[in-house]
Amino acid sequence: MSSQMSMHDEIKEQHQKTKDMTLRGKLSYFWDYYKIHTIAAILITIFIISVIRAYVTHKDYGFYATLINAMTPGLNDDTSVIWADEFLEFAGLNPDDYQVYIDTSVVISEDAGTPYAASNREKMVAMMQVGEINAIISDTEAFESYAQVEYFYDLESVFTAEELAPYQDYLYYTDLATVAREDGDIIYSEEAQNALHDQDIDHMDPSSMTTPVAVGICIPMEGNKLADAGYYAYLADNNTTFQGHPSQPVLGIPISNQEPQLALKFLEYLGIASSNR
Repeated sequence: MSSQMSMHDEIKEQHQKTKDMTLRGKLSYFWDYYKIHTIAAILITIFIISVIRAYVTHKDYGFYATLINAMTPGLNDDTSVIWADEFLEFAGLNPDDYQVYIDTSVVISEDAGTPYAASNREKMVAMMQVGEINAIISDTEAFESYAQVEYFYDLESVFTAEELAPYQDYLYYTDLATVAREDGDIIYSEEAQNALHDQDIDHMDPSSMTTPVAVGICIPMEGNKLADAGYYAYLADNNTTFQGHPSQPVLGIPISNQEPQLALKFLEYLGIASSNR
């Protein structure tokens, strides 16, 4: 009871102090005595609203594509954002439930020894293992590195001949006879990279391989959205070669992906299918 009375007395005392003050004075008095409580209450309210909003507005990825070593034309390039919005509609995904993300920031082959390259490799491996990535587009060198550890679907095992017909002349093959099966991070070990570079292999000619497997679809360097945006243009500009042949962008589908059909839909959106017919 005494505590309640003392609280009552305190409130009464505060009222007596402020009853003759102007509105500005009352606000100043309130701020002097209760600013810490007010700030804390505001921050807590903002946090709660943010959590609720994030929960309510969260959308799963309906499609997630990663363009490795794409070399974005400019720092403020918003092509990938435009593509994401357009492909969401093109693929018939419900915008109330899903979002599309096209990541062009991953660079892993400029310098394999840098912390940035290492973190990107770890990010890629983790995302592929959990099935987060629907499609990967990469230059030939990085693509073959992943193909050598069997990260991509055998396209002829998941698509019909009719579905692959528009891309038949652009299929990318890797040779299972050369696939590395050792444990550890062999993708960017110096020994593995030197071994890959020293070979002369035409990945569009399965007849030259012992056990060819179609794991990718090569993307022409002109006549499609990828080329028009300037992605991978440096490969032709610098006459980049790999294993004795011109390097080019290649699309592959991680074997952890449960929606491989969306990757073909993405190629169709980019204008690859129509340009190959």
